[in-house]
Amino acid sequence: MDADQYEICQFLESWPDQFVSGKEICRRAGGKWRYREDENWATPVLRRMIESNLVETDNSGHFRLVKQPDRKHETKCWISPHIKKILEQSGRNFAVLDLEKEEAPAEGTASSGQSLCDQLDN
Repeated sequence: MDADQYEICQFLESWPDQFVSGKEICRRAGGKWRYREDENWATPVLRRMIESNLVETDNSGHFRLVKQPDRKHETKCWISPHIKKILEQSGRNFAVLDLEKEEAPAEGTASSGQSLCDQLDN
């Protein structure tokens, strides 16, 4: 990604999930001096960004950033080896934990009013 593409991305991040006109991008992304030198400076840059799938366009020619997949949940790791050890000693399988389908806690684990996170904090 070159400097022009980076400037456009930074500008479009301030308008999440909204389409912005190419003229508005030319006017506001590079600053007023850049716009005064060439009013259509961002047009070829936007075309390259469409080809590299960084930006998408609607029927009226407005642009927005392509939503990137949420990478926060790709790699799953334990917060602490101590927590992993505690959970393994409980005898339950925590390989895939779905909190919405979680069954009621067994006796000797968290009380009915106390969540697993609260129990670990104590």
